[in-house]
Amino acid sequence: MRIGVIGVTGRLGRIVAKEVVNAGHILSGGTTRAGSAAAVPPDVQAFPDVSALAAASDAVLDFTHADVVQAHADALAGSGAAWVLGTTGLSAQDEAAVARAARRIAVVQSPNFAPGITLLLSLAEQLGAALPAAEYDAEIMELHHKHKADAPSGTAVAIGQAIAHGRGVQLADVMTSGRDGHTGARVPGTIGFSAARGGEVVGEHTVLFASGMEHVALVHRAFDRRMFAGGAVRAAVWTDGRPPGLYSMKDVMGVR
Repeated sequence: MRIGVIGVTGRLGRIVAKEVVNAGHILSGGTTRAGSAAAVPPDVQAFPDVSALAAASDAVLDFTHADVVQAHADALAGSGAAWVLGTTGLSAQDEAAVARAARRIAVVQSPNFAPGITLLLSLAEQLGAALPAAEYDAEIMELHHKHKADAPSGTAVAIGQAIAHGRGVQLADVMTSGRDGHTGARVPGTIGFSAARGGEVVGEHTVLFASGMEHVALVHRAFDRRMFAGGAVRAAVWTDGRPPGLYSMKDVMGVR
């Protein structure tokens, strides 16, 4: 497949570009952020914008910034190229733009392309459904590098959504984040979040279900960003021949 990388000079974009080639596919090229001092590597064809890159690609990988998601959705919707989107921190308007694009092209959207996280999301939903919310308090703790701009992480939010779905509620109605000061007792049924930032930690997520008699914990630690890149390339290859639609890594991996 011909696979392009939006933001090819970024921290993850550079790794993704290498993984495309390592997986035996054609790196069609990349784009960089307007005004960026970072130059596209000499062995990578530079395109002036997302539309031009998409025209030369069967799929494009996007790990850029929420600020440009709507523009990317508009550019890609009419291109015919599949869109693998890993950008997090999206607003409701951003999500709506992604959904509109998915009516015309195949879109694989995930906050985390690691296979282990995909399985963890499935398990978190099952635990949310099986363990009564009135008896088991759900807490999500995450740790990332000091450069990360959003909190809680997109992966942590996805875990919370999985638990909420298992419990048959909306995350927005039960989410508690950033406790500080005299907060009072924990409200039964809420899903708690805490975020820590420091150093160069790639990513750690812990999901805890705590009752008065037992604790159940799921833990995922990422040590190398190539894991995310490899998963994204796998998703891009999976889109070959797929009809328009909004997909996730669960679809790519065949996980329910």
